[in-house]
Amino acid sequence: MAHCDSAPDPLAVAIEPPRDESAADRWAREQREAQARRISEQIDEQIRAERQAMKKRKPPMRLLLLGQSESGKSTTVKNFQLAYAYDAFLAERAAWRAIIHLNLVRSMNNILEVLWKEFSAVSPSTDAGLRPYTPNTDLQAANGVLEVDLDEDEDEPEQSSDPSGPTLTNNHRELMLRLAPLRQVQRDLERSLGAASTEVVASGSSSAAPWSLTGGGWRPREFAITSRSGWKSALGRVRAVGRMSLDSTIGRYEKRSDTAAVDETLPGRPKTGGRRSSVSKSAMPERTEEKSEDVDIEAAAEVIASCADDMFALWKDPSVRTVLSRRGMRPEEGPGFFLNDVSRIAARDYQPSDDDVVRARLRTMGVQEHRIMFEKGSDAGVEWLIYDVGGARSLRNAWYPYFDNINAIIFLAPISCFDERLAEDRRVNRLQDSLLLWKAVCSTKLLAPVQFILFLNKCDLLQKKLDRGVRVVDFVPTYGARPNDFENVSRYFRSQFKDISARHSPNPRVFYAFLTSVVDTKATRITVATVREGIQRNNLKSAALF
Repeated sequence: MAHCDSAPDPLAVAIEPPRDESAADRWAREQREAQARRISEQIDEQIRAERQAMKKRKPPMRLLLLGQSESGKSTTVKNFQLAYAYDAFLAERAAWRAIIHLNLVRSMNNILEVLWKEFSAVSPSTDAGLRPYTPNTDLQAANGVLEVDLDEDEDEPEQSSDPSGPTLTNNHRELMLRLAPLRQVQRDLERSLGAASTEVVASGSSSAAPWSLTGGGWRPREFAITSRSGWKSALGRVRAVGRMSLDSTIGRYEKRSDTAAVDETLPGRPKTGGRRSSVSKSAMPERTEEKSEDVDIEAAAEVIASCADDMFALWKDPSVRTVLSRRGMRPEEGPGFFLNDVSRIAARDYQPSDDDVVRARLRTMGVQEHRIMFEKGSDAGVEWLIYDVGGARSLRNAWYPYFDNINAIIFLAPISCFDERLAEDRRVNRLQDSLLLWKAVCSTKLLAPVQFILFLNKCDLLQKKLDRGVRVVDFVPTYGARPNDFENVSRYFRSQFKDISARHSPNPRVFYAFLTSVVDTKATRITVATVREGIQRNNLKSAALF
């Protein structure tokens, strides 16, 4: 024991100065130690200041956005950012350029898919061998996440061309051939935006609210990114990328010979001119991944600019519009549609506007947390946390953990989809799915004290459908003989949601509902301001009870 007491302290031995230390070395060591102490004291002071500031700062307002996929949740977040954190919104706006280009290209590729089907339907025995590519096959990228949005089932049968109506000609074929490089553009954009990081999510559930269900293996039908992919910060680098190596990169879209193009498509096809080759992964030059992504995005923008006139001509062609209408396709009513603005969007100097960003569509898997620091007015410095969750049935099992410690929920129900079916389960009407989901959320006991705000969204699309003569009673039999106009239809849908709230809420709950079109930023700004005031007022009342 005496031996242990006399043992030197290891820490003291480690920090004691060398025995042969010179005066100069000692002075240098003392200076380093003094500097280290100053830094340590500064860190301690900063920590104390932050703790004091946190005590004085009000806790952030927590807002949860719920609703099925494509109900307008992410667009609602953008409207909050536009209204109360515009400087932050402006700083990120340029990053949306690639997303908008992707939306544009995907819309055109989906139309091309339909048109090639039309050519096959006209004369499958002779024209099949003349098709320049098989879009469904070409769009199945190596990462396995690319799919066109068309349903290859009984819901969209192969329809033959109407001989009495407008037909597609060789001029259309040549136009479509020149747009073939857009297939590779779509692949490049999706890879650059994070296609490889798409997470595996739960399999489609038969329940509208699978809070506790698990599973695996379902693959999204549209391009998606995860909440961890950091695409905005990644695309921020693109603005600093010059045009170095750009021309050589663009060349790979067009430089392949006609023979190579024939080899990768159907056998027996005659050679035709035009820019129609696609490029495989193996044909790409060796580059680092980061530089490849940056240059790919700029090269894609260049190809889009060169195809702008052809895209506009194909979209505005009366025969093409007739084919799309005959097949029940109305791409202009879908999310992320920009073909009406192709001349502006495809311009080489294009920069997104506020409305472009709001209209852009990017399905994000997982839960997105948006921190909005109010920049102006009496609420300057107030922080809101807005949680945007994935709306597909397979993603709703991840909602439940976010039900705790929430101040308010905005539930978005697109009422224009009364005649549409759910992508995850074609047997389920989308409006019915929203009603079932609303019922499940209202009846959740954990959410009993939470304020609910209902957005009956996409009223602009509802008006268009009613103007076309689509009858609600054909899809919602309980609508009965009521007039088929916007006022009566919207009132009926509102009453359905109100009745569910009254019957299934654990505690009496005030019913707040708004008719919205969240892509209309001017009208939504007023709605958002009203909602913000209501949430803050309700939060003050709740705080007074404790």
